Amino acid sequence: MTTNTIDTYKSLGLATTSTAAQQKQTLGQEQFLKLLTTQLTHQDPMKPMENGEFLGQMAQFSTVSGIQDLQASFKDFANSISSDQALQAASLVGRYVSAPSQQALLSAGGSVTGDFELPSSSPNVKLSIVNPQTGETIREISMGAQPSGSNSFSWDGVDKNGQLANPGVYEIQAQAEIDGTNTAVSTNIKSLVHSVTMGSGNKGLQVNLTGLGPVKFNQIKQIL
Repeated sequence: MTTNTIDTYKSLGLATTSTAAQQKQTLGQEQFLKLLTTQLTHQDPMKPMENGEFLGQMAQFSTVSGIQDLQASFKDFANSISSDQALQAASLVGRYVSAPSQQALLSAGGSVTGDFELPSSSPNVKLSIVNPQTGETIREISMGAQPSGSNSFSWDGVDKNGQLANPGVYEIQAQAEIDGTNTAVSTNIKSLVHSVTMGSGNKGLQVNLTGLGPVKFNQIKQIL
């Protein structure tokens, strides 16, 4: 690199590379235009820059600049969506929602409600209420024939002996006879939202349900 070239780079505020020290600097739009103007000013009159070469350099820089602007726009858009979701989730505190879970919190003298989705109609659907600490089935509820789609259920908190079950968390196991085979069915449980957490990494925005713990905000099936 000649002395004149180095002086030209320095006058434009661009770093040069030498054996003594190496500095790197990103070429911004303003610096690019300065460099291009200087290149045009000092070009050989006998060998001027071709129009195609000039337009090619401009097009390359415009493409890179456009991609950077697009990335910045997407980042702003993503941040805006996250903020909107956080506000929506915060508004759920103190309200009931329906969320996928096999566990349900039974309060003193209370009941448990929820729903399940059937891929096709079933001649026999059964719910089992299980104490997760002992593994004992404290109640079985026969729901008979049910159509395909969403079906609601309710447990009044009474065990198989006709006594009120102790308050606490219980498992709700749903089984449906489909095509002659007993099939486990996922359940959605009505639960109270007590707080919201902005998770990091893959956790994302989480809604914390009383007695059941966190679920992802996008897993909420219904606001009740």
